[in-house]
Amino acid sequence: MEMPLPDPSVLSRRAAIVAGLRAILPGDAVIDDPAETRAYECDGLAAYRCAPLAAVLPRTTGEVAAVLAFCHRQGVPVVPRGAGTSLSGGAMPTADCVILGVARMNAVLETDYDNRFIRVQSGRTNLSVTGAVEAEGFFYAPDPSSQLACAIAGNVAMNSGGAHCLKYGVTTNNLLGVTLVQMDGTVVELGGPWAETAGLDLLGVVCGSEGQLGVVTEATLRILPKPEGARPVLVGYASNAVAGECVSDIIKAGILPVAIEFMDRPCIRACEAFAKAGYPDCEALLIIEVEGSPAEIDEQLTRIKAIALRHNPVELREAADEEQARRIWLGRKSAFGAMGQINDYMCLDGTIPVSALPHVLRRIGEMSAEFGLEVGNVFHAGDGNMHPLILFDANKPGDLERCEAFGAEILKLCVEVGGCLTGEHGVGIEKRDLMGVQFEAADMEAQMAVKDVFDPRWLLNPAKVFPLEISAGRRAG
Repeated sequence: MEMPLPDPSVLSRRAAIVAGLRAILPGDAVIDDPAETRAYECDGLAAYRCAPLAAVLPRTTGEVAAVLAFCHRQGVPVVPRGAGTSLSGGAMPTADCVILGVARMNAVLETDYDNRFIRVQSGRTNLSVTGAVEAEGFFYAPDPSSQLACAIAGNVAMNSGGAHCLKYGVTTNNLLGVTLVQMDGTVVELGGPWAETAGLDLLGVVCGSEGQLGVVTEATLRILPKPEGARPVLVGYASNAVAGECVSDIIKAGILPVAIEFMDRPCIRACEAFAKAGYPDCEALLIIEVEGSPAEIDEQLTRIKAIALRHNPVELREAADEEQARRIWLGRKSAFGAMGQINDYMCLDGTIPVSALPHVLRRIGEMSAEFGLEVGNVFHAGDGNMHPLILFDANKPGDLERCEAFGAEILKLCVEVGGCLTGEHGVGIEKRDLMGVQFEAADMEAQMAVKDVFDPRWLLNPAKVFPLEISAGRRAG
């Protein structure tokens, strides 16, 4: 994958830049040993690697501001990094950049149960936000599959969702405010725990901006009371298309489950071997969960099961207790790790209208045969956020390129049916060259003009989101 050439002037000043960083931060917060910077050479998109000039691990907003101000004066590019779980290359460095990791910024700063918010440093992991409030009967709703490891910083950058986003929304629906440090070191507060502020919705601009506009160091998040109860039902089908039709019919009926998750045969087999969750032998599997009072759960599941039965399921299993519910979810939560034990894979992130699910699943199957590469489908079916996992052999010449070409065709298909290139993984470098499939040149120009305002020198997270040929002039400036 083409990346811009590093700035030779920055590389020639490596020692001076590292010395300047060490003057700002404690000794153990600056990493420049080549053996140690290799830990930062890629994120979850591991097919491409490039060691940074250095990495820094600040602990406070003030330290982040000082690092950015210094790098701004020196003309040094900066790549923000949360936990490095990005699947789109969102935290991939360039050779002349400084990685700014927020992993040490993981404190809970404020909790207000009366007003239902928590304020945390952005390096705190997603799951540990719920961990901080669950004893009081609250939870944080967005739950990406990587929630055990991923950081709130990355969730904000990519507007992450998760299995329960069908009912509760994605990060932008649960984000109340941020502390943002701009590239020149300016610290700004956007939003907050109270009523919406007047003026432009800059918080909405920052959420999902992929580290292009600033570094989020603190986030104020909405927390919700735990539901009275929840219960999943597992439904197996003889084909992907029929499972897709079932999902479409549930949504058309006006039912709003808390989650509808889809897995196909390759994923079912991998997850069963990995987690032994007790899944049936079938072509497609749906996990549908509802919540509320016992009466509400019974009413919703009665309607859902009636719809599911109309499509002649291979198996329909309702969880009878918490242990059965845990086992139903066990395989789904293990899916990415389970597939990784089979082969190398590339995880995509296209979003489509729910009504298009049967057609898109059918076409992915046809394209799989055309490209000669197996695909495992596991995704948030309720809101059409697809995650096809294309299996390939990284050690086989040409396999990666064939995988990328296949992935591009899937993403183009998503746009063709009325969807978009990404739901929660971001554009990063993975989908950068496909931006023209969804956006006209004028659309991308408007987006780049926003970055011009926040980061006029284009030093933050370079070579991401926008095709290199249209951003080259700005980056050179």
